[in-house]
Amino acid sequence: MRLNRTAAAAIAGGLAITCLAACSSTNASHKAGASTGAKVQPLRIGMPDGQITANNNPYLSSSASSALGYRFMIYEPIAMVNETKPADPAKPWLATKWDWTNNYKTITLTVRDGVKFSDGSAMTPADVAYSFQILKDKSALNYNALPIDSVSTTGNTVTVNFTDSMFVSQAKVLKTFVIPKAQWSAMADPTTDVVKNPIGTGPYTLKSITSQNADLVARTTGYWQALPKVKELLYTSYTDNNAQTTALEAGQSEWSYVFIAKAQQAYVAKDPAHNHLFFPPNMSADGLWINTTVKPFNDPVLRQAMSMVVNREDIFNIGESGYFKPLVDSITGLPTPAGTPFIVDKYKGQTAKVDVAGAIAKLKAAGYTLTGNVLKDKTGKPVTITLTDPAGWSDYQTDLTIIADNFSKIGIKAKVDAADENKWTTDIASGNFQAAMHWTNGGSTPYDYYENIMDGANLKPIGTQSQNGNYGRYNNPAATAALKAYANAPDDASRLTALTTLEDLMVNDVPMIATSAGNLGAEYSTKNWVGWPDDSNSYAGAQPTIPEALDVVLHLTPAK
Repeated sequence: MRLNRTAAAAIAGGLAITCLAACSSTNASHKAGASTGAKVQPLRIGMPDGQITANNNPYLSSSASSALGYRFMIYEPIAMVNETKPADPAKPWLATKWDWTNNYKTITLTVRDGVKFSDGSAMTPADVAYSFQILKDKSALNYNALPIDSVSTTGNTVTVNFTDSMFVSQAKVLKTFVIPKAQWSAMADPTTDVVKNPIGTGPYTLKSITSQNADLVARTTGYWQALPKVKELLYTSYTDNNAQTTALEAGQSEWSYVFIAKAQQAYVAKDPAHNHLFFPPNMSADGLWINTTVKPFNDPVLRQAMSMVVNREDIFNIGESGYFKPLVDSITGLPTPAGTPFIVDKYKGQTAKVDVAGAIAKLKAAGYTLTGNVLKDKTGKPVTITLTDPAGWSDYQTDLTIIADNFSKIGIKAKVDAADENKWTTDIASGNFQAAMHWTNGGSTPYDYYENIMDGANLKPIGTQSQNGNYGRYNNPAATAALKAYANAPDDASRLTALTTLEDLMVNDVPMIATSAGNLGAEYSTKNWVGWPDDSNSYAGAQPTIPEALDVVLHLTPAK
């Protein structure tokens, strides 16, 4: 199984190097810590990424700082966004407040006073402004594709103008991290520089890095808020899922994001007092994408019936091991509770349930016939479908087997194809498939989710690759218009009208059958550290590779 199938923006320009010599910082705080001789209890963090690129450039997806997540311990955001509760206000961080004007095309940030970079220099509005300007000037670094028009400073404020409304992208703007202008403006090429000495406003600095490990230590002075209780972070990149799982089971790794088959038995039961799973959903989903250009699956009635027989609970409990990808059962396809505030009144509380009899009745009313265990379309042709995903994606293969059995209940003969991953990727992008489990984009509103599924702007002819979504080739101008209206609405009433249209289309046209939510989860141990987010206090997502990971570390205190 691949760990992270979220359709994130690819970041070009990573510098391929095998390993840098371990680099020791000359920061005075390291020397002070070393001189005490006191034993420090580190927090041990692991990811199953194999050999890593010993590169600390926070913008490059290929860098160790991105793969392991420690970039967010060094570089801090404008505001801390809690993606488990996307409708909640962001927490002020390097900006104490912000104001949106011009229909969300302009944001004015009030820069926090008294913040220092780890080299002791003061963070200024010029640094904040530069952190946006570099995204405008260097598109390879602008991984959120923010349409920045201009950046300016006045006193302790920074104003950023955008060419489009940022209503649906507010979180992306606020998650922009701040870099020191003095260091980055002197680089020959920020899009490829390995950044041997990363300098940020965060509470940690890099002590050493190899092709497998990174060691970070906490600053002893100069951090703008209370210093973390965790004085050292030890990151390890394990060979694969099995090696990472073994390390968790043995207590050698205390925090990770990895799929564990039968996780309750394999991990939690090994130390039930301390080993925990916390996998809250975000606003994205996995599900069965149907090629709507292939007859008879261009008929929304048939897609409705197919959705009515999919056993989402079996997919969650069997395919996703009862924890990894949370169940999605709202008929709008929106994951809950993350998406609950966005479900319009007419659909609140309406969940998808298996209804074989209802599906058969719907099909017969629309002109389909069921002869024995064979469903025939309106032309009398048996309905068959091929469900395809890469052979190595064990959870998706299990999901497809469940769905194939579900479809047989209404007479659809389904074949499960274990595809070559490279060919599958090309086939999905070019529309050469009938149905496949796939993921969606996610964001702080339903826009990114629905846009990925329904936007006509992403529509490509069969045979032409579509890299940005709408893999099912769903062609409905009403969806495209509603997406545009939602993103650019002048008021909440107009936005609600557009959202209602999008949810109506998801319910009635079923361009994709959502089954499972994307997650912000992690496995963690409370043996040495407590204060983790959980179901009773989801103050942040738990993945160690997301911006919120810093908020998690700052909440941790020693267990003893």
